[in-house]
Amino acid sequence: MSVSFSAWTSRGRGSARLAAGTLVSALVAATVLAGAGTAAADADGTAPGHSGAAATIGGLKTYGSAVIRGASGDTQVSAGLFEMSVEGGGTLHTYCVDVQTPTQQDAKYHETAWSGTSLGVNEDAGRIRWILRNSYPQVNDLAALAKKAGIRGRLTEQDAAAGTQVAIWRYSDDVDVDAVDPQAEQLADYLQKKARDQQEPRASLTLDPPAVSGRPGERIGPVTVRTDARSVTVSPPADAATTGVRIVDANGKPVTTATDGGRIFFEVPEDEAAGSVALTVQASTTVPVGRAFVSESRSQTQILAGSSESTVSATASATWAQDGATPAVSARENCAKGGVDVTVTHRGDAPFTFSLAGTEHTVTAGKSTTVTVPLNEDQPYDFTLEGPPGFEQRFTGMLDCRTRAAEAGTTTQTLTAPSPLVSPPADTDLAATGASSATPWITGTAIALVVIGGAGLVITRQRQTTSEE
Repeated sequence: MSVSFSAWTSRGRGSARLAAGTLVSALVAATVLAGAGTAAADADGTAPGHSGAAATIGGLKTYGSAVIRGASGDTQVSAGLFEMSVEGGGTLHTYCVDVQTPTQQDAKYHETAWSGTSLGVNEDAGRIRWILRNSYPQVNDLAALAKKAGIRGRLTEQDAAAGTQVAIWRYSDDVDVDAVDPQAEQLADYLQKKARDQQEPRASLTLDPPAVSGRPGERIGPVTVRTDARSVTVSPPADAATTGVRIVDANGKPVTTATDGGRIFFEVPEDEAAGSVALTVQASTTVPVGRAFVSESRSQTQILAGSSESTVSATASATWAQDGATPAVSARENCAKGGVDVTVTHRGDAPFTFSLAGTEHTVTAGKSTTVTVPLNEDQPYDFTLEGPPGFEQRFTGMLDCRTRAAEAGTTTQTLTAPSPLVSPPADTDLAATGASSATPWITGTAIALVVIGGAGLVITRQRQTTSEE
């Protein structure tokens, strides 16, 4: 989803490019973006931001072969482990969870919650996480893994990757698929049989909430840090020197670093005119296994199998006004409801009335309301929340909540060719899972989402519970 806006104030505007299912918060002139889309830098040239890890896919690195069986015949595809390069440093390894969607070469991905992907409506998503935690590459003692699976003979890395991917597809896509290699097929059967439900992992780094509002002369917040990193570095707003806004703790002391659970406030001078600012936090940490990654180019959704120490970041903003309504508008794609949940939280001293999807709503001071805007699967959407004169926020993107197999209404749709990376170099050794059966389909669906300038940031928050092997 991307968001554009015109608001009562334009100070501190930023932008973001972001993904389906990620929580989006926007305050008057500070907008968080979510969904399978992009948002370009705004007119000020502010660089886009994100929450968690962002990476570029490099293709399949360790893989074997699998066969998808259908009523019209069988199709052989590549199956295995992808590698991604993290922006700012680090490497990720992932498997895909939508076999019939192609992988776009050099596609940009970013970390997001399950709720805005097909995993959010998949009752077996937790079993997929169990497979990830109990197979390759999390389990790199392949002899021990082979013994557990009852495999006779040597289990290679290629077999382990192919077998793991096949087991994942059986739960993610509900397809009739087998690994070609006997060892890989035995591993897939073992993992499918043993898998049990586990909780979705929480984000590598988020700020909760990602946007806050209040009055000048007070500390606006708190914004709470949620991370697995030992600590995060807090970067002050770019225009802090001109606005006089400080980033402080609950006692008013300046904050430059924080740990998990740390609370951050924006301290705004009493005589400051209406405006907004944003801060960024950054850390180096491993991204939790099972986090979803979505692309900005309709490339296969990925799920994390392993992470090196990687750079992650998140942004939060504050908006203030001397009087009147000071609403905080947030939105997230909700696959369970088949639409976008738009939430308006009001901290002002007058009712805030807005129009959304043809209906008028009023939020009194200190209250909030959520409106779900129903949307069509895989269809671009574009709607605007309109408030008092001068206030509007526009949400654009594309809802991607179902796998191609689910959309087709069958679990055994046949593909007609192996699945190379879309438009690979002739001398490359990379392959990719996903349908390559129809170039016209790829041309028709591998579209870039609408690019809208705006003040942006993303936050996702999920609780991570201890899970058993």
